[in-house]
Amino acid sequence: MIYLNAFLFAGIVCAIGQLILDNTKLTPGHITTIFVVVGAFLDIFNLYDKFILWAGGGALVPITSFGHLLIHGAMESAGSYGIMGLVMGMFNLTASGICSAIIFSFFLSLIFKPRS
Repeated sequence: MIYLNAFLFAGIVCAIGQLILDNTKLTPGHITTIFVVVGAFLDIFNLYDKFILWAGGGALVPITSFGHLLIHGAMESAGSYGIMGLVMGMFNLTASGICSAIIFSFFLSLIFKPRS
């Protein structure tokens, strides 16, 4: 059942993104930003953790999970380190994903040529 829930959650997120893209003049960058903010907003009210329990990996794959991780780490570290913990905690949980994206992008840019 968890596979079906994961598929449904990720599919609904993708369908919402496609509907926004088709029916508005927003760019994919705008939509990505909206999803990150929505994921952060859902985590503030502890709703995204319930989605993760229900959908498993299907809730951890979409871009909404990035917003969830940013706020989750910031709130966790704020309790220990105060205001500086907000900044430190944001990058604690997301550092590996950000670093791997930068490193893979660099090496792929060396291999492939951009189209003109």
